[in-house]
Amino acid sequence: MGKTKHTGPIKLDTSWKPSLWASYMPMGLGKVKPHHIRDTMKVIYENKDNLAYAWRILSQGVCDGCALGVSGLYDQTLTGPHVCTTRLNVLRLNTMPAIEPKWLEDVEALRKLDSTELRKLGRIPYPLSRKPGEKAFTRISWDEALDRIARKIRSIDPKQLAFYLTSRGITNEVYYTATKVARFLGTNNIDNASRICHSPSKTALKRSLGIGASSCNYKDWIGTDVLIFWGSVAANNQPVSTKYMYAAKKAGTKIIMINPYREPAMENYWIPSIPESALFGTKIVDDVYQVNIGGDIAFMNGVMKHWFEMEEAAPGSAIDREFVDAHANGFEQLKAHVISQDWELIEKSSGLSRERIGEFAKLLAAAKSGVFVWSMGLTQHRFGTDNVSQVANLAILRGFIGREHCGVMPIRGHSGVQGSGEMGAEPMSLPGGVPLDEENIKRMEALWGFEIPRWQGDIVGVSLENTLLPDGHERKTRLFYTSGGNFLETMPDPAFIKQCLEAVELRVHQDIILNTSTLVDAKEEVIVLPAMTRYEQPGGGTSTSTERMVYFTPEIKGPRIAEARSEWEIYVDLASRVYPEKKHLIHFSDARQIREEIARANPNYDGIQHLEKRGDVFQWGGAWLCEGGICPTPDGRANLIPIDQPELRKPEGHFYVTTRRGKQFNSMIYSETDPFNAADRYDVLIHPEDAAKLDILEGTAIVVYNEHGVFQGRAKFAETKPGNIQVYWPEGNILIPKGVYEEFAGIPEYNTAVIVEKAETYHAHKDTRYVEKRIEELEMSVG
Repeated sequence: MGKTKHTGPIKLDTSWKPSLWASYMPMGLGKVKPHHIRDTMKVIYENKDNLAYAWRILSQGVCDGCALGVSGLYDQTLTGPHVCTTRLNVLRLNTMPAIEPKWLEDVEALRKLDSTELRKLGRIPYPLSRKPGEKAFTRISWDEALDRIARKIRSIDPKQLAFYLTSRGITNEVYYTATKVARFLGTNNIDNASRICHSPSKTALKRSLGIGASSCNYKDWIGTDVLIFWGSVAANNQPVSTKYMYAAKKAGTKIIMINPYREPAMENYWIPSIPESALFGTKIVDDVYQVNIGGDIAFMNGVMKHWFEMEEAAPGSAIDREFVDAHANGFEQLKAHVISQDWELIEKSSGLSRERIGEFAKLLAAAKSGVFVWSMGLTQHRFGTDNVSQVANLAILRGFIGREHCGVMPIRGHSGVQGSGEMGAEPMSLPGGVPLDEENIKRMEALWGFEIPRWQGDIVGVSLENTLLPDGHERKTRLFYTSGGNFLETMPDPAFIKQCLEAVELRVHQDIILNTSTLVDAKEEVIVLPAMTRYEQPGGGTSTSTERMVYFTPEIKGPRIAEARSEWEIYVDLASRVYPEKKHLIHFSDARQIREEIARANPNYDGIQHLEKRGDVFQWGGAWLCEGGICPTPDGRANLIPIDQPELRKPEGHFYVTTRRGKQFNSMIYSETDPFNAADRYDVLIHPEDAAKLDILEGTAIVVYNEHGVFQGRAKFAETKPGNIQVYWPEGNILIPKGVYEEFAGIPEYNTAVIVEKAETYHAHKDTRYVEKRIEELEMSVG
């Protein structure tokens, strides 16, 4: 039986419905909200030197912003054109000219600039080299650059070589080539930005449902009974998705947000491409469940506990037993586990009362369909995989799998994210996202014609930490090759990461712009290689959206950085120089040849070889994965998994802290002010009741600290869950512990416990034992 295919886009209902309006004041006057017209005019001005090329990118290319999958100005979900400020903000990365050479003559001057200022200087013009103590970058040829890197690779153990690829603009062809080159060079130390964001999603969905991607489509949002956003602020990170939410509201869908903070962007949004919403805004969410940071597992155990209690009173009232009996394992074990959970502990951990949890349980029990959407609010915890398995438990128990208007969706934040793991650009898997086991290794060796290393590669955080291992250690990272990425601003404990970057003997930055990490010394040399954007890639390229749509982006003619090269070509050229006697095994003549090999390496991608012109797209796996309840697990059944509540402890008066995003794209900041709540980058979002207990007024200078670091900012009153605060990322990374990784997927922990005090109190005591004692108290509490 074939998979159901995705049908064409839905016609948007644009009839006016005042009951959905966020405000009767036209254009949201007086409201804190984004100013889309002003922001658009700013983008036009920024690109004034290349407006025609900018328009061709927008109208012909696949969006290099979020992973909603807009090809040109149109997508597969709704009729009509779509464009958002996120896409417009990153547009300049593709159109700006090369950096003026004078800037490359003074590294100390560059170090005085932040990443935003560095980005605005322009594109990397040609290969560069800088050795320790040198004041300037030196221009070198491509041959010289790649020969130096190749010599270094030949001189070290393959376990001392590590690759990393970020996600913005990188195509499937580049990920696949990097995957193949890393194994050709004998290393499994290859990682990507996707794994740092969503590896728990893939890991959990694999064990629960046998899948590693969204089981449904964006179209399933529109008309589902209930649409749940869990730890996800899609309105901020994927603005076009608000158009889907608008359509869902018009179709009668209830939208629920589960988050420690009542995100203003999810409560009310002014959608610029819909006249009604542009004028009066749209109320998006129908209800908000404010859980503690890290309290989601307890909350979901509470939901299931209610369901089992409801089932005792009225069988069939809460759980789809027909679906579970036919398609799921582990029901009795899960039931016994959940029933044994103590309500007092559930309430304390989740931060919600038994009655409030019951409201959500009854809402889901009454729904005939539902879609669960989540992001890093669930994944970036030391128990991220368990968080996502709990979501899968809820979906399986209700039968919200494998049919229209139902599913589980880890929403992706970048357009190059979904394809990275599916191309095998990570240490624990190969193309297809399959495990690095003997069966899969032999299959890929037969295709590639060379041996693949059998040893387990390191995740990027460990590769960085391994730079500090003693000389002679076989795992000491001596060459670190990164395509994009800025670890100083994305990883916990920036000071420690700087030490790691400085300890690498040779560091290679393949990128389109400079960032603060590029300017850090290396022991022997830093080499910078200028890369093409996805729109410049000869032969075009492909990217995979959140809903598994594989889109083709053609090469778009325009001005070029003369010495920039396609990223996949750089990898192939380098590998050929390391082992010239075997270069025929790594050679690709063009991008089409890569796509043909991808189709053989990853059977799900059979179809990518036929994508060759603007607008070409196919969806792997069909409209719904696990269609009809049949999962790609060994026995074809889903797995219900009992999940223990993590222990969340903090002393009275202390806080949980998590990081949040403002007007930014990954670590690239586009405004010092968050357009949705008017907070600046050093504001600390805190509930007024918590602030009152500490005698803190709004705007007061405060210090947030723990054993990991000290963050100095100002109090910003917000509807956060009491006992929980939020700081902006990456500024708040100083508080996050280094070296704490999720057990199953290796994602870094981005949440912790902290002390909050007035700045005057902290500074009055910081030279005494007072601060040390408070930190000791905190450390003892969190274990």
